Amino acid sequence: MTRLLVAPATLWRLFFAWIALTVLFGVVMRVWDFEIIDEISNPAAVIAHVDAMSPVQRTVHAWMTGTLDVVYPFVYGALFCGVAMRAFDRAGRALALLIAAVIPVDIAEGVAQIALLNGAYEAAGLKAYLTPLKLGLFFLGLAVFIAGLVRMGLRGRKAPAA
Repeated sequence: MTRLLVAPATLWRLFFAWIALTVLFGVVMRVWDFEIIDEISNPAAVIAHVDAMSPVQRTVHAWMTGTLDVVYPFVYGALFCGVAMRAFDRAGRALALLIAAVIPVDIAEGVAQIALLNGAYEAAGLKAYLTPLKLGLFFLGLAVFIAGLVRMGLRGRKAPAA
């Protein structure tokens, strides 16, 4: 399984899937004219944001969270983990374990968001913890991803034997 994840073809597919999903998020937000609540952790701010949305916007956001935003953390999580393992060998495996934690955290945040978008405002308290944790893990993964690309580029590295 590790060989598959660090294979250049897999990493390229994950990269293009990540870009495509990111663009799809933008298209959905543009068509239905709303801002997502994925980066809002303050309970009062997220409730105010949801209250300002129309029923259609809330429904579309909930569906987007339950579809695109379920696939998204698996794609970027696998990409970040694969690059970490490919670029940093044994240390990359430890980094990948830490980075992979973003997947269940992002999914849990999505569940809280869907609840919020459907009127369960008590879920705003969960977002106060899950959103900063998700963003911290995401940016850690992104930093490792970028550092891994730089390291591989500078060294012209091949995939390590798994």
